[in-house]
Amino acid sequence: MNILNSIHNMDVTTFYWLMARKRRQLLTRVSRIVSISADGPLYVLLGLSFWALGYPTWTLIIAVGFALERLLYLVLKRSFKRNRPADILDDFTSFIRPSDQFSFPSGHTSGAFFMAYCLSEWFPEFYVSFYSWSVMVGMSRIFLGVHFPTDTAMGALLGTSCAMFAFEVFA
Repeated sequence: MNILNSIHNMDVTTFYWLMARKRRQLLTRVSRIVSISADGPLYVLLGLSFWALGYPTWTLIIAVGFALERLLYLVLKRSFKRNRPADILDDFTSFIRPSDQFSFPSGHTSGAFFMAYCLSEWFPEFYVSFYSWSVMVGMSRIFLGVHFPTDTAMGALLGTSCAMFAFEVFA
């Protein structure tokens, strides 16, 4: 339990450091846009687009891999029940209303890294762009005040792992 307290203390310190940065309003506006780009319905549209373009295997990888990612995400959220920054930090209010109660792991980050992995497999010449976007999604969730840094790190690990599994099974 002591190691979890140490991780939490490091997370809170890092979180406050990020929140104290200059140009906070600009970061918040940009973070809202980046965060919206990682909303789940956009992934469904992408999968349907691949199906319509004649790539059923790609659609299957997205559907099965993302279903696995969502299942593990929900299990982890309900198991850890980590409160969000606004719920445990004094005098702090997040800049958006989160979609659920708990913080760990970040679902937006998980989905973004899942898609970055998949898209990088299919379009390797753009991998830097895909992963840059997914890192920005994770950072946006911190800047908006709904996640701690380790929430997004775990989201990145979860999304990448599920994508790797889906490719191993279906590609």
